[in-house]
Amino acid sequence: LFFKLVDDYGLRLITLSSQRYRREHGGGPVSSHRGHFHQEVMRLISDIEQDLCVAAGYMLITSPEMCRRYPMINLHPALPDGPAGTWQHVIWRLIEEKAGESGVMVHEATEVVDAGPVVTYCSFPIRGATFDPLWRDAARCTMDELRAQGEDQPLFRAIRREGLRREGPLLIETLRALAQGRLRLSGDSADRAGAPVARGFLNDEVERFLRANEA
Repeated sequence: LFFKLVDDYGLRLITLSSQRYRREHGGGPVSSHRGHFHQEVMRLISDIEQDLCVAAGYMLITSPEMCRRYPMINLHPALPDGPAGTWQHVIWRLIEEKAGESGVMVHEATEVVDAGPVVTYCSFPIRGATFDPLWRDAARCTMDELRAQGEDQPLFRAIRREGLRREGPLLIETLRALAQGRLRLSGDSADRAGAPVARGFLNDEVERFLRANEA
């Protein structure tokens, strides 16, 4: 579906399967192929002038060389001070810590995973009328029992749903702000109209996007 969307817009599409690359180069863990794989990625895009690289749903750790070479942003399903790791790890940590809110952020990609300077973020509550009954049900179980239920666990699923709703809008609004010059990457911080990083809080823009597109 994604490839068809790209084709419908008349955009150039370049693909490189990391799984196939690993198989064709002896197999083994992803980490043993990371550097060479991303060298091939950089070779394939070398004739394109890159204003910005966007990692969205890109479940590989980018090589340090690629992070240094290109301005790159990454979408992460947590608040700036929230858990690192995969979206599954983030949600289980939120449940374990009995958190009251979560969020989504866009940060600059660096050699340290999920730790680059924050560009933008938004937040949402995981308490209230929708969530409180789910928390009460979850409280009857140990964390091991909750994890055994997997991604279909109702509280887990509800947190994931609210995060997913905001990932696309946050990325769109971030790219819009960058394109319009309202936001800029500086290598070690992101300024919005010359203000500090904290001004990358885009709740109003994201919620307005949701109201307009989910009506």
